[in-house]
Amino acid sequence: MYVPLWILVPAVVFVLWALFAVNGRNLLPFPDPGSRIFLAASPAAQDAVVTLLERHGPRQRYWGITRGVRRAILWDWTIVSSATPEVRARVHGATSSIGLVVDDPHRRAEEAATFLRDRGFAATVVPDAEPEIPICFVVTDAMPGTTLNFRRHAVRFPMPQRLSFERRS
Repeated sequence: MYVPLWILVPAVVFVLWALFAVNGRNLLPFPDPGSRIFLAASPAAQDAVVTLLERHGPRQRYWGITRGVRRAILWDWTIVSSATPEVRARVHGATSSIGLVVDDPHRRAEEAATFLRDRGFAATVVPDAEPEIPICFVVTDAMPGTTLNFRRHAVRFPMPQRLSFERRS
């Protein structure tokens, strides 16, 4: 049976992508589901947690490192971070965050804060927790120890200063 090359090549590429995606390793930045971010106590604790997670499921995709935060980004967009005391202070000591993908991070963070305030919760927008990266955090007593963060889609997000695909930084 003859199959034209213009059909065969895209079909093979699609099948390979589907196999990776089904196994939690989508090579493309679509869809961008947002992220779940957890703060480790130190870089050593971060390495231990990432290694433990890899034994039981999600594997590390790459490192995203800026001046204030060292991120281990896993294939399922879970992020295990280690942050400087200055960055931790800016987000009021929060140790986790729910990352949401939006068109305008600052405007959406302000809307979220207003939404929470209208329901009787305290909410503060922190637009510059990490000045190198355009993420707006909402710190609220509706979720003690957890923030909401608003960011653009991964393809519109600037690359951190250092991005490494090595297993350890």
